[in-house]
Order: sequence, then structure tokens, then C-alpha cells
Amino acid sequence: MSEDSGRSDAGLDAASEADPDEALKVILEDQGLEYERPRAGAYLVKLPGQHKLATMTWLVAGEHSLHVEAFFCRQPDENHAEFYRHLLSKNGGMYGVAFALDPIGDVYLVGRLPLSAVTPEEIDRILGCVLTYSDDNFDRALELGFAGSIQREWDWRVKRGESLANLQPFARILPDAKE
Repeated sequence: MSEDSGRSDAGLDAASEADPDEALKVILEDQGLEYERPRAGAYLVKLPGQHKLATMTWLVAGEHSLHVEAFFCRQPDENHAEFYRHLLSKNGGMYGVAFALDPIGDVYLVGRLPLSAVTPEEIDRILGCVLTYSDDNFDRALELGFAGSIQREWDWRVKRGESLANLQPFARILPDAKE
């Protein structure tokens, strides 16, 4: 039995099979995660990161499965083939979710799990994976698909005397990056 919640894992597992919506609510609260619940069975969870400040992740309990979806980044401005190749090369080693595109080329992490996966351990695992894949791949994706935009932002900030702190990870890819 968990000390924090006073609930037994067996009871929570049984609850997830009977009512995955209630199980998700309990799990997210027990894990201290920030979330919104716009409708029954749908949770938008905020996962704070280091490289990507936050990854907003949907957990949606359907009739037969749990849908997981997180926005990663918009379609690239440049270097499309290398950008998408880089992300697709990651998919084979990922657990529970994979990089996918929407019709306009924006990138998401998307997965589908059985409702039996609505357990504290599995929700922790899948959210941890989403956060890791998003955070660990974010800077490289920006380097590949948005180098021109990063250069323009750097130049603009230098000209105005603005902080370059959050652009420092990209200084190595910018030809004229001097503070």
C-alpha cells in the first residue's frame, strides 16, 4: 500500500479496469502532476523539462485503449529531410510512443496502450518516456529545422542587448555567435 494515498495498488488496478478515468485522476494526483481535465477521460498533463520548457501531454481513455499524444514542435522551416530522418531514426528504440506528423507536418509523440496499462507504474513510465524523448531530442530538432530562425533571433537579441541565455545551447551552430 502506498503511504501517500492510503490506496492499495491492487485496488487501483481493479479501479483502472472498471473506470480508467477515475484511475487516471488518482494516479496523476498521487504523482503530483499538474493537469487539466476538460472532459471525462481526457487529461492534459504538463511535464516540465530542461530543454523544452514543458511538454503538454494528452492522456485520453477510450473504450478499449489509452491514447497518448504530446506536441513536440511545429514543422521545420528548413532542412526538412534531415529533420524528419533524425526523428524517425529514433522511433525504433522508443517505448510506448513514436514521433508522428500531422497533416501540415507538425511533430507529435503519439501512442496507444491497452486500458490495463492505466496503473501507477505504467503511467509513470509512459509519461517519463514522453518527457525524455521530447526533452532529449528538442535541441537537435531545432538545430536541424530552425537554424535560420535561431540565427535571426540571436542577431536581434545582440542588437537590442537582450539576454542570450536560452539560446546558448545553439551557439555552436551559429557562424557569428559571439556574446
